[in-house]
Amino acid sequence: MILIVLLVLLILVSSPESLLGGGPAECRESCGGLDIPFPFGVTEGCFREGFRLSCRNISSVLNLYLESDTQHTMPITNISLPTGEVHILHPILYDCYGQARRTASPPFSVNISGTIYTFSDTRNRFTAVGCDTQGYINGTVNSTGSMTPFTVGCISTCYQSEIVADGVCSGIGCCQSGIPKGIKYFEVGFNSYYNHSRVFNFNPCSYVFLVEQDQYKFTSQDISGEFYSEYSGGVPAVLDFSIGTESCGEARRKAGYACVSSNSVCSTADTGSGYICSCSPGYEGNPYLKNGCQDIDECKRSVEYPCHGKCINTPGSYKCTCPPGTEGDPTTYPCLPVPPRNKFPIVTVVSTVVGGTLSLLLLLGSCILLYLIMKKRKKRELKEMFFHRNKGRLLEQLISSDKDAAERTKIFTLDELEKATNNFDVTRVLGRGGYGTVYKGLLSDQRIVAIKRSTLTDRAEIDQFINEVASLSCINHRNVVKLYGCCLETEIPLLVYEFIPNKTLFHHLHGPDKPTTLSWEDRLRIASETAEALAYLHTAASITIYHRDVKSSNILLDDNYTAKVSDFGTSRLILTDGTHVSTAVQGTFGYLDPEYFYTGQLTEKSDVYSFGVILVELLTGQKPVSIHEGRSLSTHFICMLKEDRLSRVLDDRVIQEGERKRVQAVAELAEVCLRMRGSERPTMKDVAAELDGLRRPKRQLPLGGGS
Repeated sequence: MILIVLLVLLILVSSPESLLGGGPAECRESCGGLDIPFPFGVTEGCFREGFRLSCRNISSVLNLYLESDTQHTMPITNISLPTGEVHILHPILYDCYGQARRTASPPFSVNISGTIYTFSDTRNRFTAVGCDTQGYINGTVNSTGSMTPFTVGCISTCYQSEIVADGVCSGIGCCQSGIPKGIKYFEVGFNSYYNHSRVFNFNPCSYVFLVEQDQYKFTSQDISGEFYSEYSGGVPAVLDFSIGTESCGEARRKAGYACVSSNSVCSTADTGSGYICSCSPGYEGNPYLKNGCQDIDECKRSVEYPCHGKCINTPGSYKCTCPPGTEGDPTTYPCLPVPPRNKFPIVTVVSTVVGGTLSLLLLLGSCILLYLIMKKRKKRELKEMFFHRNKGRLLEQLISSDKDAAERTKIFTLDELEKATNNFDVTRVLGRGGYGTVYKGLLSDQRIVAIKRSTLTDRAEIDQFINEVASLSCINHRNVVKLYGCCLETEIPLLVYEFIPNKTLFHHLHGPDKPTTLSWEDRLRIASETAEALAYLHTAASITIYHRDVKSSNILLDDNYTAKVSDFGTSRLILTDGTHVSTAVQGTFGYLDPEYFYTGQLTEKSDVYSFGVILVELLTGQKPVSIHEGRSLSTHFICMLKEDRLSRVLDDRVIQEGERKRVQAVAELAEVCLRMRGSERPTMKDVAAELDGLRRPKRQLPLGGGS
């Protein structure tokens, strides 16, 4: 019997799982040369809930992967417990155009919803490489407990390889953009306006990827077709992880608190919720294990902890003193012999100490009082300086010269807006965008307003800003958000708008309640009202205004679903005899006029193109940057229209409620607005007239009706 038991034990010990440390009795400590520290693990009983990893042999290479990475596309390269980070390799997507055919990597998406991980917004950058490349990343972020959709990206262009500079990733051959905080799901993609036909001889491919900041240095050779082979294994990226969703204080009061080492500390995780553990200063090791944090013997690490005297290690620290008979700072300089000292009578010493203490207290009190007075004066002077620098006197004159504008527009003080927003409390934030943050405020007259803190920083644009405020104050149209005034007592001027409560058109088309909102008649009316507002800005306002960022998220809806065009942060004012203005290309991916993108010439037809994209959104219910066989939504829509397969891309409510001829007419109007040449597009005035006529048609058969 004893021999049988010994034989069974021998078989178990010599099994592959036991040899690899994967058996139930022993936790596997490494995979592919990478250590696996607790709370992470690959076998049952060896990891904390949510921290399971998988060790897989893919293409004869043993690597560690996230359990959620079922396709094994992102191998783990390092786990950092103190910073709460997991380092991975992010795949590179490519899209190459050959003489005979086009080759592209398969679509790539990541979904780590429900896991402990998010993609770090401080350590990662979305990057696109190419000379005819529009890269973007779509996904959702965890915002105040709910998943919110987002789209970010960048455009990279160059017309000859000689202008591409090594190490510079600013839009010529390479571009980068940040990503939102709390990303749990995303997909990456790209477009090419001319299929690389204009740059094919030196740049046949586009590349997009997410990469750890400072871990990728662009070179002019990267625009060649050999870039992918150099980084075929992927580029480094960073995930943040966290324990649970509670704060440190809440977690300590519950069972399962993770920071079990007696010398560990708890801190808020970079994911935005939950916490991570680290060893206390003076200790190192694994804070997730009992006795995992061990004291550092600083006396044995003279480079990190210098001591030029006598070093004594203490728990969590060390003492560095000078031997008797010497003095100095032993952590900086060697101890030196004590020089001879004069002996003073004890009375003189006491008098000196008492007098010095009283003088010090008096001096300290005077300094504090003087500091408070100077701080208050400096704040007042700073407000006056910003008001003067922001051309406050000029704006006062411009507004006072127009009696109607003076009645509608006010120059607010900073104190008024701080009181209205509870000192710009984060709970008052309505939204953030590329051009600023919008806060909800309550004025002293009980008006609810939206206060925009712009990111305008170029001092050369202040004169233009003042002219825009003066001109926008004269706009009085029911479908344009009213400007109540501004505040010029801050470095960056603040704008005060009327508050529109019913969110944006983007939310009602693409948000979680999409199936229950916006009937066909509502969509047609919103399109008509938006067109009328843009036509007014182009032709009827006191000075011509090109919006330059027309998109569904800049169309607000009030309680009656009336459209209100908003966000003139990138608008440009045009002289009455002007037809275009040359300006740096700005706009939003999916809505940007291709002709404006390539020529830099902003015209009224640029807004027409963006409005055409909104018409497509209203008809299809799809986002403008959704991936359809490698094409943009606008391109896909036009193809379906020309092939007489329009019903395949229409939204269900449009099919059920829309009348066939009216829907067809709106689709054809969208196609005309989306033509590549601005000269072939209608004016916004013509578009508004066409939509107004379609709102009062003769009765036609529904799209889903009979013959």
